[in-house]
Amino acid sequence: MSLAPALASVPSAAEARCYHCGLDIPEGAEFSVDIAGEPRALCCAGCQAVAEAIVANGLADYYASRDALPESPREAMPAILEQLALFDHVEFQKSFVRDLGEHEREASLMLEGITCAACVWLNERHIGQLPGVTGVDVNYATRRARVRWDTTRIKLSDILAAIAAIGYRAHPYDASRYEELARRERREALWRVWVAGFGMMQVMMYAIPVYLAGAGEMTADIETLIRWASLLLTLPVVGYSAAPFFRGAWRDVKFRRVGMDVPVALGVGAAFLASVWATVTRTGEVYFDSVAMFVFFLLGGRYLEMTARQKAVSVGEALAKLMPAFCQRLSRTAKTGGEAEQIMVSELEAGDRVLVRPGDIIPCDGTVEEGTSNADESLLTGESLPVKKQAGDAVTGGSLNMESPLVVRVGAVGEQTRLSAIIRLMERAAAEKPGIVVVADKVAQWFVLVLLAVALFTAIAWYGVDGERALWITVSVLVVTCPCALALATPIALTVASGALAKEGLLVTRGHALETLARATHFVFDKTGTLTTGKLRLLDISPTATTDEKAALRLAASLEAWSEHPLARALCQAAGERLVDAPPPAENVIAETGQGVRGNVAGRELYIGRPDYVFAHTGEARWPEGWQAAGDTVLALGEGGGQDGQKGGVLAFFRLGDALRPEAAALIHSLQAAGRQTLLMSGDAAPVVARVAAQLGIDVARGEMSPQEKRDAVSRLQAAGAVVAMVGDGVNDAPVLAQAQVSIAMGSGAQLARTQADLVLLCENLERLASGFRRSRFTLAIIRQNLAWAFLYNLLALPLAIAGHVTPWAAGIGMSASSLLVVLNALRIQKKEL
Repeated sequence: MSLAPALASVPSAAEARCYHCGLDIPEGAEFSVDIAGEPRALCCAGCQAVAEAIVANGLADYYASRDALPESPREAMPAILEQLALFDHVEFQKSFVRDLGEHEREASLMLEGITCAACVWLNERHIGQLPGVTGVDVNYATRRARVRWDTTRIKLSDILAAIAAIGYRAHPYDASRYEELARRERREALWRVWVAGFGMMQVMMYAIPVYLAGAGEMTADIETLIRWASLLLTLPVVGYSAAPFFRGAWRDVKFRRVGMDVPVALGVGAAFLASVWATVTRTGEVYFDSVAMFVFFLLGGRYLEMTARQKAVSVGEALAKLMPAFCQRLSRTAKTGGEAEQIMVSELEAGDRVLVRPGDIIPCDGTVEEGTSNADESLLTGESLPVKKQAGDAVTGGSLNMESPLVVRVGAVGEQTRLSAIIRLMERAAAEKPGIVVVADKVAQWFVLVLLAVALFTAIAWYGVDGERALWITVSVLVVTCPCALALATPIALTVASGALAKEGLLVTRGHALETLARATHFVFDKTGTLTTGKLRLLDISPTATTDEKAALRLAASLEAWSEHPLARALCQAAGERLVDAPPPAENVIAETGQGVRGNVAGRELYIGRPDYVFAHTGEARWPEGWQAAGDTVLALGEGGGQDGQKGGVLAFFRLGDALRPEAAALIHSLQAAGRQTLLMSGDAAPVVARVAAQLGIDVARGEMSPQEKRDAVSRLQAAGAVVAMVGDGVNDAPVLAQAQVSIAMGSGAQLARTQADLVLLCENLERLASGFRRSRFTLAIIRQNLAWAFLYNLLALPLAIAGHVTPWAAGIGMSASSLLVVLNALRIQKKEL
């Protein structure tokens, strides 16, 4: 006897218990669900999520027919919901959650069960409606989700429970777990393909004799036996292999959403049920062979698409797996050969010292204290050549130590490292949807609705013309059209392109960046640190008749060896590169702030500094021709008078400035060859800017501009219809970078974590920007090809199917091939050398 009436009429003591699990309801808890038309009090968000899922799935009769309340909460709460409570612990969240503000957090999650763009829409819509959720973005290609929420209004476990309630599973993002899930997804998909393929072959063995038999050559009993055998062999194909289509379709219908699984499920289900009816009643035609065949071809296409998609996102996953789990920490005083203890990388703190053996991954950002080696930073910067590392050099976590042991002083670990900043920026780009993707998704949604209407019209029309053919023609119409190709056309191409660019050292950090970069008509450059190295170098020496270049440089380096001023460092660096012998030591060196330095070298009284400072002490005031108006930094070297009172003279002039990057000219030339206009806007002196523009062949150049003037100039270009790409240093050019439609920053060190640019050049090679521009244009061409193919295929296939010229199994091949072709075409972006 059911105890439901008794349970419903339990007095007030029971009313204080959870209607789902039977536990006492805590004070202040306000959770309830309408069950059988009445609001039922619940004890927690977990019970509320389960109860809502039970009711939403039409299983509310469970509460009316259960014989007793559960004896313990474990019997009422699925294991998955029990585990979700762990996700609210701060320590547990450290690896995948970051703080965005006082009460706002963001989690990086993996989603299981995503099969099409409709699944992405459903999750974003469902999670986004939860009170307290401030944002959610799901990437179809990577199955990654970024969820932002207000911790004062909702818990992470509640969000994960809501995801579980609609049939999906969410996990903290972890590169190893992602790889494991990807393997499991491939294995399950392969099993479904195998069952469908095996069933298809067996059913075809029975179908062929029926097709080949002439009139009267096969008895009715034999034909009936063959039909029943085909039914039994098709059951696992429909019940197991095609289950994802039916689950997806049911989920879409339940949430009043028409997804891409709906027409497939309708086609497969209708053909199978009609065949079962024909078998039972011994009337009409059966389509078991067609059902098995197009399930096999559909699953085969999805499997190939899945493997191609997982290959496309391999660059991002490779970066996520770079950082090692363990490292060798030295004591504060140990040397390279000292005792080291193995610890978790997460236990490292700034100031620790780690031993990095040859072949090991450097576990942190830091500085080399001992040792000399080469590091492979190719995955981080795109530079294939090893980089020499010695005492005092900075190293980046995730790079490979190639030759000799290094002792590294830890500077940054975990989320503070350059590698983590790169991964966060890549995740940000993957989560954002550019306008072209949003439009394609909307078109795909309407496409399915139109398809269902066309299928209904086809069924009615053919039933009146030829009732025996109406079913399989309708099934062909449902299956042959391919909104999947339409929805995949853009996101898969952008994902592949982003991975290819990251491999080359150009990091895409915004979803719209590639599309806008390809359409850019004007490229605006800053000078210092962008077209130039951003470091002072000795550009030229103009000696007087009393000395030569090397002698003048030797004397200048002797005086400046005492100084830490950037100009002094540039002179000493040039002396180290150009001179064989070390400069002689200077004595009685005195620095005069803002003027220069004086001292004695080999008994000579020398002065170096601003020309007017040197002129005042030497009694000579003459400039090299053209130097005074050039705008560069000029230092003069002079010798004072001797003991006899005779005045000395100027010995040489040194011109220092920012050296051009070697690839700058080639970049400008390639952009101009593509029909783009180039502009130089800088805050430096106008003569210097004009000279750099002339050297590089830049179309328009302006100097002595403030950040606001740069922003206003870009705004005027945009008002005239230009699509502006701004290339700057990422921090100093923040206003104009924000104004441009697409911004590219030179990313280095701490700047990387702070940049808001749309793309970041991780290496110092401007050729990667030229290559990135060409690849972005090729990507846009691929997207157009994919969209054109998706529309053309459906435009041709649909009329043929309506006319009855496409069989169901051929429709399955067509639909699978259409999606697969889109993915394979997108993979060309990765392979093409540009």
